[in-house]
Amino acid sequence: MSKHLNPKLKVLLILLYSLVHGTLAIGQTLGLPFSRYYPSQEYRGGIQNYAITQSPDGLVYVANNFGLLEYDGIAWRRNTLPNGSKVRHVQLSESGLIYVAGQGDFGYFGPNETGRFAFYSLKEKLPEAYRNLEEVWHVFLSTDALLFCTDRQIFVFDATQTFRHVISTKSVFESFHVHGNRLFANEVGTGLHYYQRGELLPLLGGAFFEDKRIASVIQISEDSRLVFTRSEGVFHMEGESIRPWNGALSSTVNTALQLENGHIAVGTQTEGLYIVTDRGETVLHLDNGHGLNNNVVLSLREDLSGNLWVGHSNGITLVELSNPFRKINRFSGLTGTGYHATLFEGRIYFGTNNGVYVQDSPDRPSGDAVLVENSSGQVYQLKSIQGRLLVAHNDGAFWIRGNRAKRLEGPSGIWCFQPLAGHPNLLLVGGYKGLYLFEILPDDIRFLRQLSGFDESSRVIEQDESGYIWVTHGYKGVYRLRVDEKLERVSVEEFGPETGLPTPTLNNVWRVGNRLVFTTQAGVFRFLEDKKQFERDSFFLDFFGPGVLIHYLQEDPQGNVHFIAEDQVGVLEKRMDGSFLKHHEVFNQLIPLLNDDLQNIAALRRNEVLFAANEGFVHFRMSDHRYRPYPYATLIRGVYLTGVVDSLIYGGNLRMTGAGHSSIPPKIPYAKANIRFESSNPTPNNENELEFRYWLEGLEPGYGEWGKRSDRAYTNLREGRYTFHVSSRNQFGEEAAEAVYSFEVLAPWYRSPLAYGVYLVVFCVLMVAGYRVVEKRYQKKAQRLKQASRRVIEEKESVLKTTREEVEKLRTEKLRQEIQLKDKELATATMHLITKNGFIDNVKGNLTGIIKKSKNQEVKNEIQKLIKHIEKNIAEDEDWEQFEIHFDQVHGDFMSRFKKSYPELSPQEIKLSAYLRMNLSTKEIAYLMNISVRGVEIARYRLRKKLTLQREDNLQEYILKF
Repeated sequence: MSKHLNPKLKVLLILLYSLVHGTLAIGQTLGLPFSRYYPSQEYRGGIQNYAITQSPDGLVYVANNFGLLEYDGIAWRRNTLPNGSKVRHVQLSESGLIYVAGQGDFGYFGPNETGRFAFYSLKEKLPEAYRNLEEVWHVFLSTDALLFCTDRQIFVFDATQTFRHVISTKSVFESFHVHGNRLFANEVGTGLHYYQRGELLPLLGGAFFEDKRIASVIQISEDSRLVFTRSEGVFHMEGESIRPWNGALSSTVNTALQLENGHIAVGTQTEGLYIVTDRGETVLHLDNGHGLNNNVVLSLREDLSGNLWVGHSNGITLVELSNPFRKINRFSGLTGTGYHATLFEGRIYFGTNNGVYVQDSPDRPSGDAVLVENSSGQVYQLKSIQGRLLVAHNDGAFWIRGNRAKRLEGPSGIWCFQPLAGHPNLLLVGGYKGLYLFEILPDDIRFLRQLSGFDESSRVIEQDESGYIWVTHGYKGVYRLRVDEKLERVSVEEFGPETGLPTPTLNNVWRVGNRLVFTTQAGVFRFLEDKKQFERDSFFLDFFGPGVLIHYLQEDPQGNVHFIAEDQVGVLEKRMDGSFLKHHEVFNQLIPLLNDDLQNIAALRRNEVLFAANEGFVHFRMSDHRYRPYPYATLIRGVYLTGVVDSLIYGGNLRMTGAGHSSIPPKIPYAKANIRFESSNPTPNNENELEFRYWLEGLEPGYGEWGKRSDRAYTNLREGRYTFHVSSRNQFGEEAAEAVYSFEVLAPWYRSPLAYGVYLVVFCVLMVAGYRVVEKRYQKKAQRLKQASRRVIEEKESVLKTTREEVEKLRTEKLRQEIQLKDKELATATMHLITKNGFIDNVKGNLTGIIKKSKNQEVKNEIQKLIKHIEKNIAEDEDWEQFEIHFDQVHGDFMSRFKKSYPELSPQEIKLSAYLRMNLSTKEIAYLMNISVRGVEIARYRLRKKLTLQREDNLQEYILKF
């Protein structure tokens, strides 16, 4: 009948089938998602995990019965309430504060001055009557309100943490639920309510739940929602209409969460986790033994990457729902190492080292695989040929019929099957010891013979268009075989390095794009028949370069080329225009999981393959390959000053500014300038694949090499300003935004500004002292030179010395004679003055006597005139001037010096001083000065006063020494 269908209709039917088949495949899951279980011993907390949230930075916070847990992608931290009680619920504000509801307390965790979390209670802001709390079950944040919920009260705070009012119930609040930024409260006796503008309002139709325990409320639309009860099923509310949901669950439900893709995650008490559609169809079921370590699910949270965090009654599980890979292993009923798989008649068959397993697909996506009877042992290939499923087995060739494997007669040790070119009913079989022929009969498959002429192990076989059989041996090279006309014997050509192959080892042959390619240790080659030589294949050169060793190539029905290379795994995606696009970053996580014995990729459908793994298989579908992880930034989680005891200076939780570092860099004493940084990247389940690189600006020229260590230490840093940079990259090779931290190391006391000032002063002092030392040495040297010169001069002048002394002696003698002469003249002049003045004084005395005796007045007058003339003559005597000249010559200008020192002295006092200098007696001085002896004494007294001499000072001695 199909022969008569309109060609356009046939195309339409094919497209419709593809669409339905693809939709079915997308809606259901083969295998289990990657997951990571964190036991309580690892996160160092209690077993119960009541609520989970995540910050925009990617940090995960868990309300635990030992406190608030914090996970940064590498390590867990625990922050406790002051009373050490349980944390029941946790919510994160836009400002970064972590609000918690706990046992007997509530408030928030925020960073202190060092960036470490500290708890700030809000309980004290309540009225006194409400402070005696027991359990605070829930915290809810809206744009303008902050609510803390207990069994009987809801405490309402505004956005500034100011207490506003209390919403109380006359009965009991059974539970609280949040969805779509709306808080629902189920009140015993009245049913569901919702919070709006400071009030708790009854929900239309909510009275239906007045006697039911609600696990979760999911808002489908403004007037439609799903209400999950603990044990009475799920109900769909739409206006006043309430009806059981088609996807009602039989297990006790603890929580439910709507995911970003519209699916609903349901956590149960005894049956683990369900992922269902909004119509109730099960997409995924995980429980103990099937992806989970614990069946009790208390809390759920979808993270920024689209992965699901599951809080258990004992432990925490990360389920990587966004990961495009699924594991098919012991949790799916499959044991052993995966080797090969195939899709046959709607069922997937898996070949492992333990035998052949079969799993229905896609009708039972979560059903366990079961072992095919009589297939135990090492399985190398599963191949569908002419409607028959054949098994290449260590024990020989098998044919699976129904649920049982039948061993075919013939040799053991079979690697692979291929229809023999030109002979559709004959099978070319590669074995441990060469090539074999089997014949396909209507109801059987029988062994014919071994092809003689070639007995090497034939694990990898391909046939070209010319009828040649290509066999590659892992250690001996490449063989090309031709079967004779009788199909009994083969002729052999061997190819090695002399024909262009890099080496005879690790060569393989594959069919890609309907042509043969050869993978070697130096890249991918092709064979040129006309030259009988191998040359590089330019198509693969563009994607892998010249030196990549590819272990396996597999082309799927869509034309995508999947590969396993030495250090990368991926796919060359075939695009609509026939070009190819390489994807490999997302596959990096598979490298440690893949079978490291005999690599294999099995194509199931278009765009869908299975990778053979050390434990089972890994499923991949091209429709999911565009997965990209959330771009988590690198975080600095701790900065420590290291020593005997490390000292925390930054706890990793402070809000950063600008480029990412604190606005006020800390100042670190020089003696403590040993610093260690701890870093992380919150990409989930990536601890072992994360790589970091570091750069301490101010010490290093730039970033160093990538490495696995998440911490970096520096010791003995010199003073100065530093900025620490850290960058990370995840398992997909994507580099995250860097984190930076600035700080300053203070100078030691001996390199401080004050110290440098002291150094400058000391330097100046030393320079001066050094100058003086050098000057002194120079002076000594100059003195020595001077002395030497002086000795020379003295030696040269020694002859003149005697003559000079004699001349000086003569001169001195002459001067002495002149001085004696002057002194003699002075003495003569002085005696002359004394004699003259004595004579005149005697004449004056006689004349005075005559005046007294004479009675003639006229005579008295004449004599009186004569006496006055005598006195005038004595006063105007020029002999003193002559005396003064001689006196200064003899006594070293005494008169000049004395007058200069004592300008206030009178001429008479100067004369008295001169006479005293000559050591004259008082009487002699009286004659010379024409005064009485008493007058001389009075004059001496006045002179002492003007010279300011003390009583004990001798006047004449003072003048002699002057």
